[in-house]
Amino acid sequence: MTHIADYPFTVRPLKQDEGGGFLISFPDLPGCMSDGETIEEAMHNAEDALNCWMQAQTEAGKSIP
Repeated sequence: MTHIADYPFTVRPLKQDEGGGFLISFPDLPGCMSDGETIEEAMHNAEDALNCWMQAQTEAGKSIP
């Protein structure tokens, strides 16, 4: 299982017209991102998104940075 601390990530607040809350993205992993109403929720969701991204890459036979 990969942990969120294994890869650099960015956290930014989402504007109200974007739904509010916080967005976490992984610059080294294209398309890997998640959000949440709080930073804690976003971090939890990002951990799940990271593991799903890794699994999809592995199943597709693609390399993982």
